[in-house]
Amino acid sequence: MSDKAEHKRVLVIVGPTAVGKTDLAIDLAERIDGEIISADSRLFYRGMDIGTAKPTKIQMGKVPHHLIDCAEPEEIWSLSVYREKAYKCIDVILARNKVPMIVGGTGQYIRSITEGWELPKQEPNEAMRGVLEDWVKTIGPEELHKKLQLIDSDAAKEIDWTNVRRTIRALEVIFLTGKRFSEQRRRSDPRYDFWIFGLDRPRSELYERIDQRVEEMFKQGLVDETRRLLEKGLSPENPNLSAIGYRETALCLNSNLTLAEAKQEMKKKTREFVRRQRNWFKPDDPAIHWFDMSETTLEEIVTKLRVDRVIEK
Repeated sequence: MSDKAEHKRVLVIVGPTAVGKTDLAIDLAERIDGEIISADSRLFYRGMDIGTAKPTKIQMGKVPHHLIDCAEPEEIWSLSVYREKAYKCIDVILARNKVPMIVGGTGQYIRSITEGWELPKQEPNEAMRGVLEDWVKTIGPEELHKKLQLIDSDAAKEIDWTNVRRTIRALEVIFLTGKRFSEQRRRSDPRYDFWIFGLDRPRSELYERIDQRVEEMFKQGLVDETRRLLEKGLSPENPNLSAIGYRETALCLNSNLTLAEAKQEMKKKTREFVRRQRNWFKPDDPAIHWFDMSETTLEEIVTKLRVDRVIEK
């Protein structure tokens, strides 16, 4: 491996929701002089803290964090915007001779960086987008995603049905160009040398942690946080507010769900989301070094990084 590649070594930590990425990443960053770049699409937005399990101010005070609290909830960050900002963060961190650490569970964001995706160049068409937005209001996000699946199954596999904005973008490009969205996304050589490791736990343990997290969110004030976002004028139809947790809590505030039903629905949806995350981060993926967090210590991970010459100290 060249000196240039070594200098551009970037760590990537992936894994399902509630597996323990945040705590492990902070502990590791303190040990190896790293800085964390979020790859969680819900952590960008200010005021959305409890429902996103955002790192606390105390946690973020331990090591530098990037791409957290950098947009308003009514803004919508596209994949291309994320890539541009993530690349800038990586370059700044490398220039300081620190270790960039991309951490998160949003598969598209991570793979767009590690696999060097080149996104379709088609300019947005507001008229087409407006038609598609009206359509999703009529048939719902899941049915819209099924339409994409019929037209371009490869694109649909890489877009979660809850990501309405991304589904709309794929259909917009298809209708405007007459070509499948998946055929228009090219890959180039990644800009950096990535070392990816995944965190996992036994399913029963992970589901228990999910249940505990949901209960803790409500104890911390998820209902009040959701109410504040709605009172600020954020529509329940906003893609950010339709994320797991906020959607169910908004339905509870509107008396469409009881508190107990909202909690149960959140637990169910989060488990379903974890299963979809595993499609992005597969146990048999040779590019990912997996660690079982029920039996792996920080010291063992640091040792592995040293053995593989990912870090020198």
